[in-house]
Amino acid sequence: MRKVSDILRRKGNWVTTVTPNTTVIEALQIMSSQNIGSVVVEENEEFMGIMTERDYSRKVILKGRHSSNTPVGEIMTKDFPPVQLTDTVESCMQLMSDNHIRYLPVVENHRLAGIISINDLVTETIRTQQETISHLQNYIQS
Repeated sequence: MRKVSDILRRKGNWVTTVTPNTTVIEALQIMSSQNIGSVVVEENEEFMGIMTERDYSRKVILKGRHSSNTPVGEIMTKDFPPVQLTDTVESCMQLMSDNHIRYLPVVENHRLAGIISINDLVTETIRTQQETISHLQNYIQS
């Protein structure tokens, strides 16, 4: 059974961070230049939340706010279910489904160890299935 640690080992644990005072437009420009859908919000190396494209559309655009004068700290998502390196891919998929979220912060020793996305979980599931198929093919052929 694959775990969060397997995902982070494969993809790395590097995350793009901004401060809570960063404007939404600045965060969006960073996200666009790096072709990512979220940024981690930190202050003094302490995890505070995640700002996603969904946060932008629902908390800025639909509310008539301006991205040039709205700080990320006002729209970021803060409350995430706890995820650790030892959690399984399946349990994380269930958490995302139950909580209607696409990203999960991974915490180890009270520090951010990385971020996993729904895409990471789907990719890991596909990799596992491909390995199973390969093993079965090898077994049948031998």
